[in-house]
Amino acid sequence: MARSSDKAQKQPKEPGRLKQMWQVFQMTRRYDPNAMWIMALGFALPVLAGVAVALIISRDNVFGIVMWILAGVLAGLLIALVILGRRAERAAYKQIEGQAGAVGAVLRSSLRRSWRGSEMPVAVNPRSQDAVYRAVGRGGVVLIGEGPRTRTQRMLDDEKRKVQRILPNVPVTFMVVGPDEDSVPLHRVAAKMARIKPVLTKPEVMAVSNRLTSLTSASPVAIPKGIDPMRMRPQRPR
Repeated sequence: MARSSDKAQKQPKEPGRLKQMWQVFQMTRRYDPNAMWIMALGFALPVLAGVAVALIISRDNVFGIVMWILAGVLAGLLIALVILGRRAERAAYKQIEGQAGAVGAVLRSSLRRSWRGSEMPVAVNPRSQDAVYRAVGRGGVVLIGEGPRTRTQRMLDDEKRKVQRILPNVPVTFMVVGPDEDSVPLHRVAAKMARIKPVLTKPEVMAVSNRLTSLTSASPVAIPKGIDPMRMRPQRPR
């Protein structure tokens, strides 16, 4: 009886790798119809290239023809999976774009190793839910405003003054993710941060991050956490 009750209490197994990939593909296709055609093109080009090379180089060698075609198929599968990962991440961020905590999802799941950021904001407007997030990396300090620029600019300036008060020689960069035309799209935040010119060494990044931790005084209001793009599940049809 005890064993049967233990089995009943066991949680259902998570879907396998292939099933997860299929669910990610279904979600991506629903929110990005062009993804399927781009993946098909990414798969077809290496296969065609493999066939062409096989006919040119190994025309009289059956083994060589098979190997070149197989290499093209494997390369096509790899490129298609890379495209799926990129488009799935973009589709996932597109679903939460404009919601409170969206920037935190990017800082949690998409930052490069040279950057340190938190999914919790350093400043929040309780009424509008506009927020400012902070990341530290070899490019210095990046302050990211979440909301319209007219409402977040003052918050960004206040946070910059706090940073420069204790770290006057560290450059501070602004980004705004919001409805403005010149704002940074949510899925481009990590890529734009990666292009900032390095000015700090790795030990300096650690030291700056530790110094800035002391700036966090009162806990901000609750902000919905972001999502992991690769764990998205397609919505069931109604």
